[in-house]
Amino acid sequence: QAEDGIRDQPRSRGLGDVYKRQIYILQFRTTLNNNKMKNYLILFFSIILFFSCEENNSNEVNIYSKRHYQVDIKQYENFEKLTGIKVNVIKAGDDELLERLKNEGKNSPADLFVTVDAGKLQKGVEMGLFQKINSEVIDSNVSDDLKDVNGYWIPITYRARLLVYSNERVNKSELSTYEDLANEKWADRILVRSSSNAYNQALMSSLYANLGEDATTDWSSSVVSNFARDPKGNDRDQVKAIAAGQGDIAIVNSYYIGLLLSSEKQSEVDAGKSVSVFFPNQGDNERGTHINISGFGMTKNAPNKENAMKLLEYLTGIEAQNTYVNNSYEYPANPSVKPSDLVQSWGDFKRDNLDLNALGIYRKDAIKVFDKTGWK
Repeated sequence: QAEDGIRDQPRSRGLGDVYKRQIYILQFRTTLNNNKMKNYLILFFSIILFFSCEENNSNEVNIYSKRHYQVDIKQYENFEKLTGIKVNVIKAGDDELLERLKNEGKNSPADLFVTVDAGKLQKGVEMGLFQKINSEVIDSNVSDDLKDVNGYWIPITYRARLLVYSNERVNKSELSTYEDLANEKWADRILVRSSSNAYNQALMSSLYANLGEDATTDWSSSVVSNFARDPKGNDRDQVKAIAAGQGDIAIVNSYYIGLLLSSEKQSEVDAGKSVSVFFPNQGDNERGTHINISGFGMTKNAPNKENAMKLLEYLTGIEAQNTYVNNSYEYPANPSVKPSDLVQSWGDFKRDNLDLNALGIYRKDAIKVFDKTGWK
């Protein structure tokens, strides 16, 4: 078993199943030897029915997961208590799991693939690894502008990649757009993680899709010249660096602020309190703040499709959505559910309505921009 208590390998069939198969094989051989064609046909169709019923009565669902959040354990436990369906999880990186699905082909035990980046879901679609998800329940549960326009994946939560700024050294009136980060006034003041991070790649992909190659390249070059230090660490580390006076403004995912402020470590709470949240590009003629989703794709050959659909319908429902927002500080994909009180205290914001598949379509272009402009 994995450290988090969820088994890393899909369950194998019990020994009783093996003995049943051996009995059927012996009966099959006996029938042939006796040359009783009528009994052979009856037995043949009985075997087919046996295996068909056994597959349909599967009591599990198998997930390949990039998500590493504690709230997921709680969700899967709640689902099992409600339905009796066991959720088995294998965790690894996006690309590793997608390659595994590709290599396993029709023999894959995976029913679902979940990740924290729409770009990786789009990559899985390009690789032909998913099937369309058709469910009236899910359609009614999820905001239209968060859905895959092609129907191959569904969101469960989303997050904003926003700006946080020092309460001591930055005035909110100085902030406006992502584009403004290229302004010389931010020289030696910007903190951000590396270009290899999927969240930054998604942000750059959105800029590329909205602004084009030349403007995005110029923007990235100027932002790099404004770095307070070379990119390193995770989003929480950028906030801690602001608290330590190493920079004044950072690009982070919204839920990390919630995690810092609710931490059991006083140093993290203090870091969270040292900054305020700002949503870029909120003007009347501006596109809105960049968002990304956590979402599921159903594998092309899902062996437990019915169970997988039940899980997706549950996770997009009101009960599970409330569990997400109150534990991980993500935004809900279900419009009937409100964010946590803490997240609501930051105010509403306008989302960039870019087709989220663009975060994968322009990923290679975004990486080229990073490389060309020296964003390490």
